[in-house]
Amino acid sequence: MLMLLLASASAQATEEYALLQVADPFIELHTGPGVGYPVFHVVDRDDFIEILKRKTDWFKVRTPDGKRGWVARAQLEKTLTSDGENTHLQEPALGDFSQRRWEFGLLGGVFNNAPQISLYGGYAFNANLSAELSGSQVLGDYFSSYLFNVNLLSQPFPRWRVSPFFSLGGGYLSTRPRTTLVLSEDRNDFTAHVGLGLRTWLSRRFVLRAEFNRYVTFSSDDNNEEFKEWKAGFAFFF
Repeated sequence: MLMLLLASASAQATEEYALLQVADPFIELHTGPGVGYPVFHVVDRDDFIEILKRKTDWFKVRTPDGKRGWVARAQLEKTLTSDGENTHLQEPALGDFSQRRWEFGLLGGVFNNAPQISLYGGYAFNANLSAELSGSQVLGDYFSSYLFNVNLLSQPFPRWRVSPFFSLGGGYLSTRPRTTLVLSEDRNDFTAHVGLGLRTWLSRRFVLRAEFNRYVTFSSDDNNEEFKEWKAGFAFFF
């Protein structure tokens, strides 16, 4: 059933943008869906291209001589339809989020009852599995901490507008006293954590994200500790 729905969506996209005519002096074909991929071919003005596939703001096209490459949305919007009208492309929608590759966000919350702010960046291997790097600062009354994590996230229902995810990862926690206290000292501990959360697609490229994580720190004196973390914020994808 899922495969039929995907095939139907793909067919509709191809039918809507079946053939476009280049109106600029040329458009560039990249080897992949991003500016980091090299340009390998140029399509000249008045030539036609066929739309095959879309990934957020990049479209896979085919030229009359069979070359296939990726074109940025900004260039495609300067082409003409078969009726000679300017091409209009829809804004990114929920289906584009499940096909994303990169995601970046800013979150705020509480770590061990102290305020926290976090930045993260993630790369999606596919619709269900992604990897993330994150950095957080925790500001307690008597200490400040920096937490760095590497996470794997599993999102079992990527096409849901409100979609749950599960995380597993490890990291490094560095804590510094903010005042001179008796017996206070700097601490640097490795950590491991598990968590769960929700992503909610809002509009265009923006996502609301909330999550809960439970941490274990592995201290050098074998006095391991457990912490809880709650945080929420906004992210964008492409």
